[in-house]
Amino acid sequence: MKTLQPAAPQPQVRSQAAQHGCVAIISRQAIAHNVDTIRHRLDQDGQRDGPRLWAVVKADAYGHTLAHVLGGLGKADGLAVLELEEAHLCRAMGWRKPILIMHARYTAADLSDPGLAPLHVVVDNDEQLRHLEALAQRPGPHAWLRYRGSLNHSGFAAAAYRRAYDRLHKLLQAGRLSGLGLLQHYARAEEAEHLREERRDFEAVFAGLPGPRCTENSAALLSDPGYAGSGDWVRSGIALYGISPLAGVDGRGLGLLPAMTLSAPIHDVQLLAAGDPLGYGATFRAAHQLRVGLVHCGYADGYPRNLVAAGTVLVQGRPCRIIGRISMDSITIDLSGHPQASPGTPAVLWGPPDLSVEAVALSAGTIPAQLCVGITGRVPRLAEAAEASGAAGSGSP
Repeated sequence: MKTLQPAAPQPQVRSQAAQHGCVAIISRQAIAHNVDTIRHRLDQDGQRDGPRLWAVVKADAYGHTLAHVLGGLGKADGLAVLELEEAHLCRAMGWRKPILIMHARYTAADLSDPGLAPLHVVVDNDEQLRHLEALAQRPGPHAWLRYRGSLNHSGFAAAAYRRAYDRLHKLLQAGRLSGLGLLQHYARAEEAEHLREERRDFEAVFAGLPGPRCTENSAALLSDPGYAGSGDWVRSGIALYGISPLAGVDGRGLGLLPAMTLSAPIHDVQLLAAGDPLGYGATFRAAHQLRVGLVHCGYADGYPRNLVAAGTVLVQGRPCRIIGRISMDSITIDLSGHPQASPGTPAVLWGPPDLSVEAVALSAGTIPAQLCVGITGRVPRLAEAAEASGAAGSGSP
């Protein structure tokens, strides 16, 4: 089994490193605020016993790194990961509450590892069913049987779902599973009409089957918290990081706080004369004399290369347009309105209210999650300086 290593085994603090290039500042306090906000939305009717919350931390916490976010997830009821190796990593970093493995190849021996308990697994196929049936250890993990639905990525189709459920229910009755639940992934949770259709579909499939349900993701629980609040478990990924999954509103509009601020310093300033070209392909020519700042970030850091005509950064708190072609290591910006900017002046690439990651993603023709997970390994993730102590919480109740 391969061993995963956290991007930052011990959270680095912003003040510990000079900013020579692009850097992502991660706020544990923002993560904790977002957990509280999600819980408040689910509890809007004053219910004290609302659904439990899976905090989805796959892809190294959506590019924010486990080391930086675990300390903000103490009020989550469990972590949801993609692979078995990620579950081992969470345990090694001190998480003691349940872990849900959402999509993994595993054996009966893997599932018998006491170091992973309390363990929940999503069951997608017959091979996984057979491994659960081969378990000798009692009780085994809590199994969540996935309905394929209209997403059609993984899970059991309607015709096979009840047969698979019957096999797992026999294991549960024999004391060989610690629990059995019903799980669904939406294909179009951001669209109200289609969300209702998908709910009607899985409700027909789940009808009469006992067990807790886990169907709601960030988009579903934020757009319809009343329905989500009536369930047993919800899963939240992108919203935990302060990012909206809904069109037309950013995270702040939903009461969330962005957990990442991406910035890079200006490393040089050039003066262009009228008619001078700029950058690869000479895609920009100065219409008049122009001060140009070279920002120490490029597509090798994960910044979207196609973000030019609609692209801006913030310099000294004010917008500054991107000009020329974004290169591997540099972004070129128009400093006409920033006479005080000089080498060493930071340029903020996304994060503050005036430049949300949602807005940058829209300009780049992508989604915020792709921008966050696309930040490359050469970009350090640092904790906010105010969070220097206790940044890697244990996840203990």
